[in-house]
Amino acid sequence: MADVACAPSPEGANKLPAWTNPDLDRLMVVRAAEGSFRSWAESLVDLPAGSLFARIKGVTVGGPATYSSVQAGRDLHVELHSDLLYINHGCAPTLEFDTERMEVRVAHGRDLKKGDVLTFFYPSTEWTMAQPFECWCGAGEGRCLGRIEGAAKLGSEKLRGHRLNRHIREMLKENEAGLDKGWGIVSDMLTHHPI
Repeated sequence: MADVACAPSPEGANKLPAWTNPDLDRLMVVRAAEGSFRSWAESLVDLPAGSLFARIKGVTVGGPATYSSVQAGRDLHVELHSDLLYINHGCAPTLEFDTERMEVRVAHGRDLKKGDVLTFFYPSTEWTMAQPFECWCGAGEGRCLGRIEGAAKLGSEKLRGHRLNRHIREMLKENEAGLDKGWGIVSDMLTHHPI
């Protein structure tokens, strides 16, 4: 019986779906401009809406929230040790991070095309941001949120239409029901009236 090669031919390597070809170098390219925090990722593949783009692997679990971490649960942050780190925020994202399955999927409702800038909606994973920032996603008036501080500052109305991870949905529900044990009120008091 002859051995059968399972690797793709070089000319067809970029046509394989992400789940059979998880090599990020074949899925995305990182670009950079002059200055701090001016790197981004672009797609090297075409994929239909909702399809698997990549698995989230090789993370460091635990530790505090940082500008580069992804909140994977209520009290859990992970550091990405791959080019997935360069997938920036977008208010009209091309990708969705699923922290329960540790997957990155093409956003529902739109196909991913080669050359698209890779973005995900940070409040879909982040309750609060370690380093809030002014958004420059270019989604347009009525779509771009402006200042990105995490889901806690937005409320369900502004989050409507975005796929949110379970921990964000649960924390949002608790916060809006007043089950946050008063910490939101205490935090607001300390912010506006420091001790």
